[in-house]
Amino acid sequence: MNSKRLLILGTSSDAGKSSIVTAICKIMSQDYKTAPFKAQNMSLNSWVNPEGKEISYAQVIQAWAAGADPIPEMNPVVLKPKGDSFSQVIVLGEHYADRSAGNYYESIDEMSEILSRALLKLDEDYDLVIMEGAGGAAEINLYDRDIVNVGTARLTNAPIIIVGDIERGGVFASLYGTFMLLPEDIKKNIKGFIINKFRGDADILKPGLKQLEEMTGVPVLGVMPYFRLRIPSEDSMSFREKEGAGSVPDEKKRGDRAVEIAVIQFPKISHFNDYEILESYAHVKYIDIYESLGTPDLIILPGSGTPLKDLEALRESGMASRILEKAGHVPIIGIGEGYQMLGKTLTGPDGKTVEGFGLLDIETVYDKEEGYSEKPVRVSLKIKGGSPYLEAIIGETVEGFNAYSGSVSTPDPIIGNDGACGSDGLVIGISMHGFFDNKNLRVALLKYLAEKKGVPYIEEDGFTIQDGFEELAQVFEKNVDIEAIYKMMGLK
Repeated sequence: MNSKRLLILGTSSDAGKSSIVTAICKIMSQDYKTAPFKAQNMSLNSWVNPEGKEISYAQVIQAWAAGADPIPEMNPVVLKPKGDSFSQVIVLGEHYADRSAGNYYESIDEMSEILSRALLKLDEDYDLVIMEGAGGAAEINLYDRDIVNVGTARLTNAPIIIVGDIERGGVFASLYGTFMLLPEDIKKNIKGFIINKFRGDADILKPGLKQLEEMTGVPVLGVMPYFRLRIPSEDSMSFREKEGAGSVPDEKKRGDRAVEIAVIQFPKISHFNDYEILESYAHVKYIDIYESLGTPDLIILPGSGTPLKDLEALRESGMASRILEKAGHVPIIGIGEGYQMLGKTLTGPDGKTVEGFGLLDIETVYDKEEGYSEKPVRVSLKIKGGSPYLEAIIGETVEGFNAYSGSVSTPDPIIGNDGACGSDGLVIGISMHGFFDNKNLRVALLKYLAEKKGVPYIEEDGFTIQDGFEELAQVFEKNVDIEAIYKMMGLK
């Protein structure tokens, strides 16, 4: 079949393209078989499907909203940064190469061919493909080598909607400027604007909306209000702008007695969606390495794209010392590279060894570039025990995936063949991502933390990610002309 397509471009990074695509996928999937697509995504936040193929988490979220199984063709190219100008390139879910920015752009023709094949695959299986650009669409310095904005627009000749973020200020200038700077062959396909993240009475915008439409000949399809998205963050920008981070909903707050969880924000934090599920049941704070730790009830060391560099940054900022001061008093959990940092040593591919926190009896060796991950695999492991909350679920199963960054010696695993526990049971670590997505583990941990603090345990309310998609779709349909979007795509 020949699917119909729509391309959502933005005036900047974090304009809200991903959430707009998610909303449209959810709405249109009620009538048509719908898939998301993003030609290229730069992200350390990935997901692994049952076949072991790696996909950017943003497109996974959109696929779930559409009721589709996430496949690599929905995000054929993933760039995983390993430094300021160096990335691991994932193509169709598999490791392809390690490239500097300059060298990567030399392979654009090859990447474009891969994108074409990916779209043909989606054409075979879906009625609609809702496509997303990246960053700001009017990056005029990249037009000759862009595959995700101008490149996708030319490849598909699809109708285009441009999204602008009013919260950043200058939304009319950014929408008009983006429109004017796009090449003429692409400008003709721009069918609408959406203004995103507005706080207040939208009537105040009407004179500006009218003038923008008169100047461009393009209608403003709607103004999306700012509201709390109850779906996982899709990229590092939205994650880092969490206003000090997540907190329990108002009806569940227990004043200053609520369980508080501190997630350390490494400079190159990865797989940050591992912890967002905890936000519904505890006060989750994402702590910059230069900030005070405060008095958390749990400290989490997350994954990292550059663990040796991030460990050095922890020491230079004083955060390592602040964490060690809490050891023995506050439970600490390390996930992925955060787990490796809790061990005795980490040895780079050059043979240079640095000391870890020394809280776990493990050693890590990287035989390739630090943070490099081999083909990830999904795993299902049984709890063996070790910490007080794990003891409560011994013999039960938890599931997730391993990205295998480095080789970890594990003399006394606590979950299947993975993980380690400190002598006092308060420090544990595990390689598996998706750890807290397991309800049995999550409930056991939160109950333990609540009892330890002397506060009531907050029962889970059953709110699901699908409820979050439905909530987003309802807000979108209320504020945006969805019929106009159907019409521009030639749909009933």
